[in-house]
Amino acid sequence: MQNIRNIAIIAHVDHGKTTLVDKIIHASKLFDEHQQFDDLILDNNDLERERGITIVSKNVSVRYKDVKINIIDTPGHADFGGEVERVLKMADGVLLLVDAFEGAMPQTRFVLGKAIDLGLKPIVVVNKVDKENCRPDEVHEQVFDLMFNLGATEDQLDFVTLYGSSKQGWMSTDWKTKTDSIIPLLDAVVASIPAAPTLDGTPQMQVTSLDYSSFVGRIAIGRVHRGTLKEGANMSLVKRDGTIKKVKIKELQVFEGLGRTKVAEVSSGEICAVTGIEGFDIGDTLADAENPEGLTTISIDEPTMNMLFTINNSPFFGKEGKFVTSRHLRDRLFKETEKNLALRVKETDREDSFLVYGRGILHLSVLIETMRREGFELQVGQPQVLFREDENGNRLEPIEHLVVDVPEETAGKVIELVTMRKGELTIMEPKGDLQHLEFNIPARGLIGLRNNVLTATAGEAIMNHRFSAYEPYKGVIPGRIAGSLISMDTGAGTAYTIDKMQDRGEFFVDPGEEVYAGQVIGEHTRPNDLTINIQKGKKLTNMRASGSDDNAKIIPKRQFSLEEAMEYIQKDEYLEVTPKSMRMRKILLDENERLRSAKKVD
Repeated sequence: MQNIRNIAIIAHVDHGKTTLVDKIIHASKLFDEHQQFDDLILDNNDLERERGITIVSKNVSVRYKDVKINIIDTPGHADFGGEVERVLKMADGVLLLVDAFEGAMPQTRFVLGKAIDLGLKPIVVVNKVDKENCRPDEVHEQVFDLMFNLGATEDQLDFVTLYGSSKQGWMSTDWKTKTDSIIPLLDAVVASIPAAPTLDGTPQMQVTSLDYSSFVGRIAIGRVHRGTLKEGANMSLVKRDGTIKKVKIKELQVFEGLGRTKVAEVSSGEICAVTGIEGFDIGDTLADAENPEGLTTISIDEPTMNMLFTINNSPFFGKEGKFVTSRHLRDRLFKETEKNLALRVKETDREDSFLVYGRGILHLSVLIETMRREGFELQVGQPQVLFREDENGNRLEPIEHLVVDVPEETAGKVIELVTMRKGELTIMEPKGDLQHLEFNIPARGLIGLRNNVLTATAGEAIMNHRFSAYEPYKGVIPGRIAGSLISMDTGAGTAYTIDKMQDRGEFFVDPGEEVYAGQVIGEHTRPNDLTINIQKGKKLTNMRASGSDDNAKIIPKRQFSLEEAMEYIQKDEYLEVTPKSMRMRKILLDENERLRSAKKVD
């Protein structure tokens, strides 16, 4: 047996996965004494650091007591479930991290279910036991019940539990006894996670992840399932559709610490990176040249939402971005599907528009945010939920399991907001000083809900949701009630006019900000849209009268994050995204065209 342990760390968002990996890296003395590293070593792209979430799974390895431990850090958010599903294939066991106060959350259940189905052995880590109001023993019971309900085997239910604080860098088998290091966790991994088995026979490796280098091109990453891969060997690539292609391995690398080391051969059970093979996709199998056998392909949950992506054709196009043509947009979207398994892109009947299918608002917004940072200008339409039909022709829609933790005094408002959107309350119980609410709600009802809930609870609600199932259509859900304020003209808005118009609604632009005709510049106080002119200046006279020169007192504009803006726009609106700005606009900029199309609809 080789001394290798392959473990994936799974947890809900913000329960401390990446912090724990930091501490394991430090405990195994990967760095020299003089090297300094920030926190969250593995969150290496800007978006991950800013949002404090893991988006892309990563590999790192540490050595402890002559055992090599390959650690896979996975995303906790269900929108990135496509990442989790494929990387769990590389693991023999999982570290399930649970917050000592919050307990098992919806995303925990989602990822743990996948791990149990694959037969992986879990170790439970109850993290953050130094927090006030923590309840480690209750959480331990809760995790046991959850595993039992998910159909875990007796061996899986006989899991080791550790308690500690990854932030403070200690783990222990008893939460009341604080230790001074994270070593008990590494001991538990070596003792209870099965060693990677060595399977003899012709070589097989499934590509579960990919990397890119400007020197060698695309790099396939996966775990060698059987046999041995050798540098320079001729191999077969078994594609998802069963076709076979001849390829040659140029170079093999294994993960050592935070980097990779070149080796001559890799035996089964080890995770490695292969360079030199072309035309592979995630899920393909690298197999023997003479007798190629493919492994079962990775099944990925289907997308539940789509959005229209189109080129920026607003009056301000091309002012801020480098990539503005439909060819740029097309190439970038199809390139994303190579590594983002849960994403689908379909061409429409128009050359410059594409339908992009994803797992949720966050999944799509991360793609849009990444593209704008790369210098793209684009426009996106309102997110649409994907419906299905059953065998009897009945309409089905995706239902989400929604969990809200909220102060007791505002729980009533939250229940009212969710039930208005066809949500059904299934559980209501106290949890510390918060009220714990669980609902089943159509995915359509979630669009724009977070904003309303945060407003109603003064920003104190904690909301999480995950896809549950497709169920019969629940009927019409009321959308945004207020209409839009639309700019009549192009140019900078003046403080004088905005001040005079403040009784009409809330503005999304400041005085002096350049706007164009047809741009959505505010929210009307009434249900209908209103076109207004904010460029008019004050008529100046050479007479001065006391009282006529009141200073304009303008309420600051309403700021939107990318997700909030995506959820806010209506069916007849686009969100224009450029490297420096986000603007909402009507699809038809000309007011007369809008009136004509409205008459046609009527």
